[in-house]
Amino acid sequence: MKKPVIHPSTHHIQDHPLLVRLAHWLQALAIFIMIGSGWRIYNSVPIFGDYRFPQWATLGGDPAISKVAHMDPGVANALNWHFTGMWLLAAAYLLFVAHGILSGHFWKHLLPLTPRLFIRDFVAAATFKLPHALGEYNAVQRAAYWAVLFFILMMILSGLAIWKPVQLSWLTALFGGYPTARVIHFLFMAAICGFIVIHVTLVALVPKTLTAMILGRAAEPIHQEAPHAGE
Repeated sequence: MKKPVIHPSTHHIQDHPLLVRLAHWLQALAIFIMIGSGWRIYNSVPIFGDYRFPQWATLGGDPAISKVAHMDPGVANALNWHFTGMWLLAAAYLLFVAHGILSGHFWKHLLPLTPRLFIRDFVAAATFKLPHALGEYNAVQRAAYWAVLFFILMMILSGLAIWKPVQLSWLTALFGGYPTARVIHFLFMAAICGFIVIHVTLVALVPKTLTAMILGRAAEPIHQEAPHAGE
């Protein structure tokens, strides 16, 4: 019977340059700032009926203290946090995209991506038969990364349409007007939240990917099958 053996000299390697790690963590910080502050802003003018996000999950300070100090339940503070997060996210996003294009990372690691490859790997993942090699991206991961890059871009653009509906009236019009732009902004925020849940779950399953994103490099041995005696 064949038994797996480990060849210590052969490893799967995952490298993340400092620039990529910086852009990644800045985007993560900015997104959490924008989600928390955005939920406080949403609570002041709900889009979907009477639904409100829990106060503890929002960012903007204690409503009672803010009401006494500023005659405002923390919405002004939330707006300040939101704009801070927006500029941080835009800068980190542009840095990440520029590096991905100039370094060739997008073409080397996130392509090719076709419907056939995606369906094949999705079915394998759904049936727990999809192997994972550190430093290599399957079609489902590639699709997820392209998707979240699109989600962030659309959240930034729709946010600008909401922020400056007069000065950027052409952009607001592209999103179908101010009310529609608000809904689109919210939906892309929700899509990013969904990606975060999946992303964190996958990191928990393959913790060395977190090591690589913190320290810059992680390695794992490649398991190979030992040959039969006499081969």
